[in-house]
Amino acid sequence: MKNNYRCVLNYINFVKNFIFMKKIFLLFVLFIFAQNSNCQDITGTWNGVLNIQVLELHIVFHIEKTDDGYSATMDSPDQGAKGIPVKKVDFNNSQLTILMPELMAQYTGELLDNDTIKGIFTQRSIPIVLNLSRGEIVQNRPQTPKPPYPYKSIEVSFKNETDSSIVLSGTLTIPKGDGKFPAVVLVSGSGAQNRDEEIFEHKPFLVLADYLTRNGIAVLRYDDRGTAKSTGSFSTATTYDFSTDAQSAFNFLKKQTNINPQRVGFIGHSEGGIIAPMIAARDKNVDFIVSLAGTGISGDELLLLQQEAIATASGINRDEIMLMHNLNKTLFEMIKNTTDSAQLHIQIVNYLKKAKEDNPKIVDDNTVQTALAQIDNPWMQYFIRYNPQTAWENVHCAVLALNGERDLQVPYNENLTAIKSALEKGGNKNVTIKSFPALNHLFQPCTSGLPTEYGKIEITMSEDVLKTITDWILNQK
Repeated sequence: MKNNYRCVLNYINFVKNFIFMKKIFLLFVLFIFAQNSNCQDITGTWNGVLNIQVLELHIVFHIEKTDDGYSATMDSPDQGAKGIPVKKVDFNNSQLTILMPELMAQYTGELLDNDTIKGIFTQRSIPIVLNLSRGEIVQNRPQTPKPPYPYKSIEVSFKNETDSSIVLSGTLTIPKGDGKFPAVVLVSGSGAQNRDEEIFEHKPFLVLADYLTRNGIAVLRYDDRGTAKSTGSFSTATTYDFSTDAQSAFNFLKKQTNINPQRVGFIGHSEGGIIAPMIAARDKNVDFIVSLAGTGISGDELLLLQQEAIATASGINRDEIMLMHNLNKTLFEMIKNTTDSAQLHIQIVNYLKKAKEDNPKIVDDNTVQTALAQIDNPWMQYFIRYNPQTAWENVHCAVLALNGERDLQVPYNENLTAIKSALEKGGNKNVTIKSFPALNHLFQPCTSGLPTEYGKIEITMSEDVLKTITDWILNQK
């Protein structure tokens, strides 16, 4: 984002995944899932880093020799993606070319010596430097628990109760002993998340579940629909649809042996922090909810705040930030005020064409195409229109709402203030609101709060946050 901040491309492109988490990389997930390398003297493992706006994405290629030449697979460890095949790879006279026509992308590089490839990845005319070196990427994640665990860990599956074709797969961890334990369902942030909410080789939900279970709290975490071992379509689902998955997980958990059905609640991170109050507002059997960087303001307002916070921290020119702000504000108003999909599509196309004419250095053809692809989907439109205030006003169970004060994706002051205000308006007095200095959106100790730091920080989740959540749940009677 620092040097080529396009008002819609660089905002709408990361918006869905950036709001909460993972998956921060919507456009680039596409090309990342296709890269690879192959050449006669480059068999082995290669790694490099794509610097994409405010993100650094590690890429690992594994190259093997075959009877016909070479085969290769690719890993995107920051996204938990491994073994991704490449369709076509050529290598001649030290020149490496990887073609991905379905993605309108290609990678070209030059083998400089036995250990270095210098290259460029290009998608839709956008070039990104990708230099490769031999060897695996080693990232230290000291909090990631390793088996054997001092508790029961059970593979489970359950159906979505509103659509039986969707089967969610997950892990239920239960403390040792015969007691009736308090229990929680973990609900992940936006983007296709596995049960560990894995990002940059961090596994926040594994770390959280392990900590809670070691301290006497049972935990159910599950793969998002259409992700990992869960069935269903992720791409066509809205936040409300995901709430039906979480509701089904809650109902499943309450029925399990060794679970106290009167002490079952939710821990929702980011988008999960929208889903938890959405369910608690309609289901009075929810005993408590913990909101981790959940939102208290409308989707369009959050996106504009997020845009400004990240752009400012990235050193973007103030005039360009305000231009981008005004362009996107108008775009979001169109979405909020137009429910007819065909009419909305026409309005957005005309609006972006006009924006391109007025600001050719900021909005180009690629910007228009990318913006349309991101906006013409049910998740984004639902999120922009949704205001969580109504749900929070109808939540009457115990609430713990936490944020990091360096969270640039869900700015803490505006959102915690709005959550507190809505709960007070609804008459809920069992509310604890807390912010943590120097913690980011993932509740990691950080310097700037920018997503570029997430993968560089070794700590997955602050010990203070883990203890705060655990102690608060155990005190709920």
